[in-house]
Amino acid sequence: MMKNLRRLLDSYLDMGIPGYDVMVCQKGECVWRHQAGYSDLKKRIPMQGNEQFNLYSCSKPVTVTAAMLLYEKGLFDLDDPLSEYLPEFAGITVRTETGVQPVKTPITLRHLFSMQAGFNYDVHSPALVKARQETRGLCPTRETIRYLAQQPLDFEPGTQYGYSLCHDVLAAVVEVISGELYQEYVRRTIFEPLGMKDSSFLISSGERENLAPQYRFDPVSGGAVDCGRGNQYILGPQYASGGAGLVSTVEDYMLFLEALRTHTLFDRPETLQIMITDQLSDSSRKTYGFRAHHGYGLGLRCPYNGLKATDFGWDSTAGAFAAVDRTRDMSFFYVQHLLDSPHFAARFEALDVLNNDVDTMNILSKD
Repeated sequence: MMKNLRRLLDSYLDMGIPGYDVMVCQKGECVWRHQAGYSDLKKRIPMQGNEQFNLYSCSKPVTVTAAMLLYEKGLFDLDDPLSEYLPEFAGITVRTETGVQPVKTPITLRHLFSMQAGFNYDVHSPALVKARQETRGLCPTRETIRYLAQQPLDFEPGTQYGYSLCHDVLAAVVEVISGELYQEYVRRTIFEPLGMKDSSFLISSGERENLAPQYRFDPVSGGAVDCGRGNQYILGPQYASGGAGLVSTVEDYMLFLEALRTHTLFDRPETLQIMITDQLSDSSRKTYGFRAHHGYGLGLRCPYNGLKATDFGWDSTAGAFAAVDRTRDMSFFYVQHLLDSPHFAARFEALDVLNNDVDTMNILSKD
């Protein structure tokens, strides 16, 4: 079962990836689970399947889902101005060819969800450096985002796709609308109902030591170098990064993906449909081309305009890759703990191979 997928994933080990864990569910049942390589290279500890990892940008679907639970209650509209919830963004500026100018188009929540707001991913910008200094390094989520409003946007909202801190800002919006700390709201509305007992957006320094070792690929040696368990996108011990701060396991994250596939977290199926409906403007699509077979919905790559892709999901800088395909009743989650991975650009190949394996299994089951 899944012999072609296993062969491909094992080839990643030959590229210098220390180890991986993968899970495939179809029609609500786990049809394949496999680990290979090491979770800890130095101690030669094999991948066990219960490791916690920094999931980086696989945090984004969770944050978008958390926000859409509030949307379902009628607590905001996607085209509401961001400044209605975070007033400091009423006076935002943008860099132009003639200098920094006031924006012509206010940021909306739809811009925020769909990475069209104009932010960037510079966590060392002057505004965020100031946030660290003036909060004594604590960086509470809502307070830190106030500082981000001091930084000019990179482009006029709605005119480009720009991968950025949009979903960190969205976490602050969730705090304002829900009246709860972001990490507590997500725990109450997503993690606890789904039984995600090993998932969190903020962990202590002591708990972080329990994560699987994290590595960075060294192109010179062709191997993995231990780079500590830290996460540069978590700006301080009180900063719940909605875009990159999630710590979780394969089994926990699969619970979340399956909840999306069956839309069990939502009261209405239409809520998920909005999330997986392309949101990009014509001009933004020109800057989104690195996922050529997909559109981009609310924090998720998604099927678009007859292109071959039938899945929705996202991936992360340390190599995690999530996909949900409702046409195949399937969810797929792969995780590793290697930054600057040598196969980063080729991860969609695994999804193609998986689809072929699953389709073959379905054909054989009908014979």
